[in-house]
Amino acid sequence: MPRLTIHSAGPGLTVQDLGRPGWTAQGLPAGGAADPLALLEGAALLGVNPAQAVIEMMGFGGTFRMDDSARIALTGAVMLAEIDGAPVPHNTTHFLPAGAKLTIRGAQKGVFGYLRVAGGITTDPIMDSRAAHLTAGIGARLQTGDALPLGPDPDRLRPPQKLPPGDRFAGGTIRIMPGPQTDFFSPRTQDAFCATTFHRSPRGNRQGIRLDHAGRNFATSGGLTHVSDLIVPGDIQITGEGVPYVLLAECQTIGGYPRIGSVIPADLPKIAQAAPGTRLQFQWLTVQQADATAISQGAQLRALTKLCRPIKRDPHDIADLLGYQLISGATPGDDLERP
Repeated sequence: MPRLTIHSAGPGLTVQDLGRPGWTAQGLPAGGAADPLALLEGAALLGVNPAQAVIEMMGFGGTFRMDDSARIALTGAVMLAEIDGAPVPHNTTHFLPAGAKLTIRGAQKGVFGYLRVAGGITTDPIMDSRAAHLTAGIGARLQTGDALPLGPDPDRLRPPQKLPPGDRFAGGTIRIMPGPQTDFFSPRTQDAFCATTFHRSPRGNRQGIRLDHAGRNFATSGGLTHVSDLIVPGDIQITGEGVPYVLLAECQTIGGYPRIGSVIPADLPKIAQAAPGTRLQFQWLTVQQADATAISQGAQLRALTKLCRPIKRDPHDIADLLGYQLISGATPGDDLERP
């Protein structure tokens, strides 16, 4: 079985996939990748099952080697990377020869980067998922010296592909919809929330991020409170001090802070990929408008696959040239002599 060995691990490396839905009643959220869109991008590029596990890198990568050659793709946060000194462009498939050193440095744009190997990481699943969930004690951060088992590449001869760069690393306008406690906040407070320019605080992790802003904090009308109830990624909780937090993949299942609204799933990757200091501003949608933006992961994958384009490569730079089928037919050999 081929293995991926980590020779130097950044501080925030974990194995992730699309999560483990169905355990909320037992107190365990679905979890999974902080930016699931990045997993779909990698699957579209490599032509593999999006449910395969990947390595999530928070802010910084590390150095990696494989004992067998494999196709890889780097998606999510734009990170400086190279294979034995040769640059590795983002959102592009690459061939990693056996024994070659893959170096992934710090993020230039975004926060969460993803290394997908075409065969997927095949560690033992726990409750039908390989995703680490650190706050629940499932899995652990990857460390220097770890060796991860890999599955077989289902389409080794697929030509190299590229995707247009994603536009979700600069923050900007984030669409939100009302939630169960939105009416706890006066119309004036709701309007003020969307008129406020926030900046992503340095305080944040896979559970959620804090939003910093100038001016008055936000409070419920008449100090209203509520009994703890279900919370999900995207919910915007307002703490007792009036500070907003946006919940991410590893949030709890139940919370007691009132929620002024919830980020729609289509815009949640922008929150996850907002680096500290990134400017964010919110825009209200009605529930009906929010529903109209919903798209299944299957539909997203199909759309991304259509956007993939083959890469023209110099044969001198193709380490696995002999592995490709370069002839698609045969001729008599006298083509130029025929009229």
